[in-house]
Parts: sequence; structure tokens; C-alpha cells
Amino acid sequence: QVQLVESGGGLVQAGGSLRLSCAASGSISSINTMAWYRQAPGKQRELVAAITGGGSTNYADSVKGRFTISRDDAKNTVYLQLNSLKPEDTAVYYCNADVQPRYQFTRRDYWGQGTQVTVSS
Repeated sequence: QVQLVESGGGLVQAGGSLRLSCAASGSISSINTMAWYRQAPGKQRELVAAITGGGSTNYADSVKGRFTISRDDAKNTVYLQLNSLKPEDTAVYYCNADVQPRYQFTRRDYWGQGTQVTVSS
């Protein structure tokens, strides 16, 4: 079984920073792309940032230049540094990973439970 556990959310004033972490654990052979999504109340879940196994990154236009995604493969962990936060960044942030579990033939997408980020104006 594979689990993703996020941490690092919270309440911050506009202009502030937060760092989110997501650690994958369990029976893992390899992890390809890891990503962060977010979902604000009444809105669809959207991709915020993604990083491939080779380290290539892509970002939503709304967060480019403010957020940075990174990963530590030794720890099976992905990070999201959120800087210059705005009230419109308020959402539940979800971690996603494309995992090859051990002893299985197919890759699977896994999701974390979500962590709340609230930015006050």
C-alpha cells in the first residue's frame, strides 16, 4: 500500500510564504511525476505545479515566479514553496504522485488527503 502525507499548510497574511511537503511511503519501486493540485471552494481542482522524475517542471500561469516545486527522491518527498501569497491562493492543496508499486505490473496515481492554505488580505 502506498500513502501520501502532506504537511505545511496554514494561515498566512498576503505577501507571506509557506512550504508544503508531501512524503510518499509504502511499497514503492519508483515514482515518476509528482505534482501539487489545489481546489478552492466552488471551483474545480487545478494543477498548480508538477515535476518529472528527471526534474523538469511546469507551473500554472497564476503561480509562475511565486511558487517553486522540488523533490528529494531519497526521501520520496515533493515540496512546494509558496511565496508572495495572495488571497486567491486560498485552497486545499493536494499532492499527487505517479507511482510504480513494488510487486505490481502497472503504475498508479496516488493522492494525499489535502492540506489547507488560507491567505488573509
